[in-house]
Formats: sequence, C-alpha cells, structure tokens
Amino acid sequence: MVSSSFKISEKEPVKYPKSVGFIISNEFCERFNYYGMRTILVLYLTSKLQYDDDTSTVLFHVFTMLVYLCPLVGAIVADSWLGKFKTILNLSIVYAIGGVIMALGAVPVLKLPVQAVTILGLVLIAIGTGGIKPCVSAFGGDQFRLPEQEKQLATFFSLFYFAINAGSMISTSVTPILREDVHCFGDNDCFSLAFGVPAVLMLLSVVIFVAGKRLYVMKPPAGNMILGVSRCISQAISGWRRERKTKPKAHWLDYAEPAVGSKMVSDVKTLLKILVLFLPFPVFWALFDQQGSRWTFQATRMDGEIFGFFIKPDQMQVVNPLLILAFIPLFDYVLYPLLSMVGIRRPLQKLTLGGLLAAGAFLLSAFVELKLEAVAPVVPGPTTSQLRIYNGMPCDYKFLTEFPMSDMKNESHVPALGLWMEREVPSAMLTSYRFDASSADPACPGISGMIKTMPGKAVSYFIANDRMHEFMDSPEQPKLGNPLVRVMLNIPAGQGNFTIVDAANTVTELASYNTSQLITVARGKAVLALNDQVVMNLTARAGGVYVLMANGNFKEGFNYQQHVVTEPNSVHMMWQLPQIIVITAAEIMFSITGLEFSFTQAPQSMKSVLQACWLLSVAIGNMLVVVIAELKFFESQAAEFALFAGLMIIDMFIFMLLAMRYKYVTHSEEGDPEAGEKSVRPNNEQMGQLPPAAPSTPQRIKNNEDHKETTTATNGVTNEAYDHNEEDMK
Repeated sequence: MVSSSFKISEKEPVKYPKSVGFIISNEFCERFNYYGMRTILVLYLTSKLQYDDDTSTVLFHVFTMLVYLCPLVGAIVADSWLGKFKTILNLSIVYAIGGVIMALGAVPVLKLPVQAVTILGLVLIAIGTGGIKPCVSAFGGDQFRLPEQEKQLATFFSLFYFAINAGSMISTSVTPILREDVHCFGDNDCFSLAFGVPAVLMLLSVVIFVAGKRLYVMKPPAGNMILGVSRCISQAISGWRRERKTKPKAHWLDYAEPAVGSKMVSDVKTLLKILVLFLPFPVFWALFDQQGSRWTFQATRMDGEIFGFFIKPDQMQVVNPLLILAFIPLFDYVLYPLLSMVGIRRPLQKLTLGGLLAAGAFLLSAFVELKLEAVAPVVPGPTTSQLRIYNGMPCDYKFLTEFPMSDMKNESHVPALGLWMEREVPSAMLTSYRFDASSADPACPGISGMIKTMPGKAVSYFIANDRMHEFMDSPEQPKLGNPLVRVMLNIPAGQGNFTIVDAANTVTELASYNTSQLITVARGKAVLALNDQVVMNLTARAGGVYVLMANGNFKEGFNYQQHVVTEPNSVHMMWQLPQIIVITAAEIMFSITGLEFSFTQAPQSMKSVLQACWLLSVAIGNMLVVVIAELKFFESQAAEFALFAGLMIIDMFIFMLLAMRYKYVTHSEEGDPEAGEKSVRPNNEQMGQLPPAAPSTPQRIKNNEDHKETTTATNGVTNEAYDHNEEDMK
C-alpha cells in the first residue's frame, strides 16, 4: 500500500501547502519583535531606568535565561495537552501583551511605574517567545505529507531560516534608528516608538497566524518524551532503592525496565552519555550572549563615524546575522574541507575549536577594553571628588583659598570665560573651604564664600551675575554615547533668544545663568544661535561632554567660549569587528556542529529531549553571566573579559577529556521494536520540539531562536561521516 500510494503521488504531486505562507510570515514578525526589543534593551535599562551597567547586564541575562527555560514548558504543554496550534496562539497573545506593556512603559506622559512595568513586560515576553520556540518550526513541518513532499519540506525550512534572519537583520538595523533619530515626548530619543513598532509587528503576527487557521493541518497531542524520560529516571531511582541489594542489575537505569520497557531504557542510556558532553556547554553561551549586553556597553564608548555616517552602538549587533549568512557556505565548502586535511573531521573536534574561538573573541574584546580604559575620562571615586570653576564674567579672577590642592594652595587665576578644574581631590566626606576671589578690573566686584567637595561627585561653580552658582557636573561619558552640551549664559534678561540647534535640527531654548540643563544633542554640528543668528559652532562627537559659555549684552556685544569637560570617544567602533567575526565563526562551529552531533548520535525518540537540554544549557550560561556580574570580581571590564576567556579555555580542556572517552554510535533504521507492552515508541508528534524529519538526507534548519540551527536527522542516519570524512555528509 505504501509503495502504490507513493507511485500515485509521483503522478499527481501534492500541492505546496498554502498554510506555510502564514507560518513563515508569522515567524518573520515574531523574530522582528524579539530581536528589535532585545537590541535596545540594555541601553533602555541604563538611560531610562537609571540602572548601572552591572544591574542592566544582570537583568538582560535573567531575561534571556527565562527565554530558554520556557521552551521546556511550551513543549510539554503542546505535546501533552493543548497541541501546537493552541499553544502557539495562546502564548503569542501573552507575548504580544508583553510587547505592548514594554512600549507603554516607555511613554513618559503616562507616568507608569516604569521599572515594575518593564519587568512585567519582559517576563511576559520571555514566557511567550520561549513557550512558542519549540512549536513553530514543528507546526510548519506538520503541514507537509511525507515522503511525497520531502523536497518541499526542505524548501520550507530554507524559507523559515530566511524569515528568521530577515526579521533579525531588519529589526536590529531599524530599532536603533527609531530609538535615537526620532524624538518624542520632549526627549531626544524615542524608546516608546522603538519598542512600539516591534510590539505592533507581534500583534500582526498573531493576526496572520489566526488568519491561516482553516488551512492548517492540526495533529492532536501525542505525549511528550521529556515526561517519558523523567518517568524512566524516577522509576529507575525508585527501583534501585528497592532492589539494589536483592536484585542487583548491571546499570542503575535497568531498574526502570519493568515500568517503561527495554527500548526506553536503552534510549535514555544513550541520552545520558550525550548529556555528559553537554556539561561544559553553558560556558560557551555565557560568552556568546554578552554580545547584547557587555559588548553593547563597550560600543557606547566608541566612535562609530564612517564617512559621515554614524553607526549606533546597538547596531553593531546586526553584523552577527549578516556574517552567519555569509559564513555557512564558506565553512561548508572551504573551511571544513581544509580542516579535514589537517585531521579535524569529527564533530567533537569542531566543538572544541568553536569553544576556543569564543575564548579568542573575548581576549580580543579584553584588548579593545584596555584601549578604551587608556583613554577613559577620570571620574570621581568613592573617596575622591572633582572641582571646576567656570568664569562667566568679562574679566579675570584671582582666587585665594584654603583648598589643599596644587596651584590653588596659594592662588589661582581663572581667565574670563575660562575654566579651572581639579579632577582628583581627596574627599572622604563633605568638606567646605573658604575662598576670596578678586579682579583687577573694577567692573568686576570681589566675591567671597565657600566651595565644597563631595565624595563621588563633581562639584562645579559658575561665576555669573557677580556671584557663584553651584551645580553638579557630569564628567562621565554619556550612557547612550550621544554628545552632551551644557550652555551657561551670563547675560541680562531680555537680551535675546538663545537656542542650541543640533545636527538633527532639534531646537532647545536657553535661559540666562543656565547651569542645570544638560542637553543631549545629535552627533555632528551643533549651533549656538541668538535670535536665529549663528554665533558659535560646535562639532559634537560621540561620548563628548561640552560646555558653551557666553557673556555680554547688545550694547557692548557678546563673547563666547567652548570647553571640553570629557573628551569624545577616540577608539573606533570597527575595533569590535574582529571579536564579532571570531564569535560568529565560533557560533557556527559550536552551535551548528553541536546540534548535528547531538541529533545524529541520539536515538530518534530522544531528539526532542536533546533540543530541550540544548536550550537549557543556554539558560544556564546566562545564569553564569548573572553570577559573575553580581560577584564583581574585578573593577576592570577588561579583566572580566579575560576571566571569561580563561574559563572558556579551561572548559574546553574539560570537554576534550570527556570527548576522548566518548564512543560514536550508529543508529540503525528504527522499526517498531518488540520491547514489551510498556515500551514507549515516540513519533514526530511526540518529539514536539522538532519538525518531522525527512526520510533521507538530514536537513539543516534554522530554529526559531537566536542560537541558530537545529538539525533534523532521519531514522537511518549513521555516524560514519564523522568517523571518516565530513565531506560524505554533504
């Protein structure tokens, strides 16, 4: 019957399922939402929620950890109770609600409790995207009839892979532009729009998915193998406790055979042998996922200008998916044959090499961090303070003070429109010093009073209107990398309308004696204008903090001067390119090869469990980043990067020792074994997290998550290619 139906299908080819278009469109919108939100997340946490870099890193990786824990729940729910369609639909609604909450939380006029709202939105997004992760590609595979549509199935997975990368690349490019170049609600950025557009795409994905309901092939839940494995292990432990002395067995899992059958016991034994090799894997993901956190923070302190175009710090993440598309054929047709010539053929060898490449990427990032630290601005520490005096008067001042530092110990001269500063003042507590300031010009009266220093603060004074105006300065580099400008005017009221106009034509009105207003401007040319007439130009570069000073009046004229409080970024963002290239090469060699190894070595019934454990290793890796960030071993970020590189090298050494003991296995064609009544024989529905496998050559597919590929292998795949020549697999 099978052969006759197959002949009929050859004469009358089955039409390509129309439902696939809805599934691929849904995946594009969902990935656009996830990557778009994730790209700008750490910058939002630092700039708007006022978390420091370490806390933002912890929140980012806790979120990512939840994303990779939820697939376990999603797979069990889909395969045991609701089925794939209802699971995808319900969790997509949860997902979309989370996106909308994130966008609304970023709208300042709503005055929502932003931190609580953001955390709620992230939790809902993690549940949604993680829960549907194991279901979407499998649901797409369900739309095809095998073996008649084997080639069409391969085409679907290619389109699915393209949709994921297209959504990733477009959103990673667009959302930073929406964040920085669009201004809304009186701010010089627009996070609400940057979160809102992905949220709208997620709502659209739900609509698209529901629109195809009448066309979908929906298979009922058939049980989840994760639960089967859990039952096997629990039965084995119970049996071992009861019978280890009276009925000893060769292996502790053998005690579960009466309950689950010999086939399940045999498959779980093979599974555990592979899972032992998974133990070092979380360290790799700990390194890899820092592209969205620590490396993004690193990019905010770098110069992204290229031929007049400005690369935004969060846009550097788009390089990874671009390189993925370029590197996969390069590796398959060039690099792997070359490695084969020097004896690197087996997947465990490639996994080791991929891990070492990740370590190399972090050594490169540590080198870049050292370059950044060498030019980093001096900022007040826990026991130091900074002091600046800006003279906005039209004459020089001589200061006499008790202030115990260098040239002010006796006296110091601050010229008209000049700046005096001391960057490192010992200050264990709030301390005040008396001063007397006098001028040789009778037009400028003497000034007396107190100046103070505060630990951890930069205290500044602006001499204007015959007195000292105190304010807190900002010598730190801007959190988003954009330039900051403070304009201080010593002019009589009603002397005209002063404005600052930046390169994006954003106009900010200024007031006399202004010291508290620190203006974020776009990179490029900024203009100080009086009554719409240009009076001073400033080239505002990324990371710079500038002060523009002016005094005078219409009768006598106006004088202007600019000062640099914090030097702009001088290390170019392209210095990050080598580490991104190396980590991308590591991802291909580690992630793709690891999944191929897992699914060709695992029994057919265990492939879904292997994918669940793979995603679990990603979650544990992100937990490792959280732990290291919280412990704060080093003050230097370069030292922390070097620590991760060292951990990766040690981790790969342990992996090599484990891999040397591993014996490759060959799985024969799996028919229905005579394993007893209670033997569990899963089909593709029970696998849940994997799409149905084609009955011949294995197909590489891109799973709907950012650790990039899942491999489906057929029931007859052997590992001879790994034992001999990798080329045989191609």
